[in-house]
Amino acid sequence: MPETLSQVPVIPPLDPHIVPDVTAIPVPGAVERKELIDKIKVLLEERDAVIVSHYYTDSDLQLLAEETGGYVSDSLDMARFGHENPHSTLVVAGVRFMGETAKILNPEKRVLMPSLDATCSLDLSCPAIEFSEFCDQHPDWTVVVYANTSAAVKARADWVVTSSIAVKVIEYLHNKGEKIIWAPDKHLGDYVQRVTGANMLLWQGTCIVHDAFRAKALSDVKKMYPEAAVLVHPESPGEVIKLADVVGSTSQLIQAAHDLDNPTLIVATDNGIFYKMKQAAPGKTFLEAPTVGEGATCVSCAHCPWMAINTLQSLADVLENCDNEIHIDEKIRIKALGSTQRMLDFASTLK
Repeated sequence: MPETLSQVPVIPPLDPHIVPDVTAIPVPGAVERKELIDKIKVLLEERDAVIVSHYYTDSDLQLLAEETGGYVSDSLDMARFGHENPHSTLVVAGVRFMGETAKILNPEKRVLMPSLDATCSLDLSCPAIEFSEFCDQHPDWTVVVYANTSAAVKARADWVVTSSIAVKVIEYLHNKGEKIIWAPDKHLGDYVQRVTGANMLLWQGTCIVHDAFRAKALSDVKKMYPEAAVLVHPESPGEVIKLADVVGSTSQLIQAAHDLDNPTLIVATDNGIFYKMKQAAPGKTFLEAPTVGEGATCVSCAHCPWMAINTLQSLADVLENCDNEIHIDEKIRIKALGSTQRMLDFASTLK
């Protein structure tokens, strides 16, 4: 357990007024959709650009990335693909920290986003100034931050981790006897701490998508589908994780969808992942884990509202106007590169 959990600042609830209203986003008709797709394909060639899209974006964007030589993956792999790809412009369909991560690893390239307003509740929950001040109060602790943070927070960290490698990194640090400050997701931090037994101070941020899943409602759904397996992302509450057959990152859950024999899968993560899951496991039935029941607010209802800002129209607009470019102060970028590269180097030793 954390030595001094009471010292971790209490994070106020996310102001619902800053969460975008996805119902206001227009849905194109079939003709308009085709016109937008055709326009984007032409603009990609004209701009020497490639799309890197996250698993949680709209299926149209994921399909378009695949059809045009782009890439669909998790945030770190998106940035890594951008580094290896010859195109001079990366269009990052996702949320802002993903665009920043791409720029951290690819400073020589132009990084554009369909919207710079597409942020993340975890990023918002961990302001760089407050977090840095907290770290300064614990100078002998190793600072490990999740990828879902700003470049400035990554610059303050010793390590950056993704959900796929978090347990391995913390296990490594724990075996060295290090005490760890973890930010920002408290549920993922709690999961990692329970698996590794590490001494960790947990920042109290949450993801509005995963925090909404409810164990009682999930248990009721399991009774309705006894043949189903439950796949859970570790940003979910601990009581939900306890009901899981598989706990893992986005890539790990997609792999599990392929590997499991169960004909039905109940999935506790953003429903944007179903596009790739259906590719990996055609013929299987995918159900969203419930975000209803006691204490539920359904701010997100299993889909990130900021991810939903990424549309065919906003993608066409950014390619046409070449605005919404990601810029990072070079001193911050270099520091953030250090903590990010440390993870990449560690990951390479695991292969």
